[in-house]
Amino acid sequence: MPARKASGKKAGGKKSTKKTSRVESGPVPPYGDPIRKAIARGDQREMKNVAASARKYISDVQAALDELDSAMQKSSKKK
Repeated sequence: MPARKASGKKAGGKKSTKKTSRVESGPVPPYGDPIRKAIARGDQREMKNVAASARKYISDVQAALDELDSAMQKSSKKK
């Protein structure tokens, strides 16, 4: 029977499970699930980031809705 080639990995090696205090960032939709998960994890920095992200998203959506309302009002006045 031919000998198996070594995979290059150490037998019984463990992956590093070191936790960092740095929170992954990126766009997070402000839906209930990401907000509730941040609360459940209890990380104060993450909760603040999720809250800020959600507030910005809601502000952007409100501004877009205001523009849409304005465009609809102008459009209805022309008819």
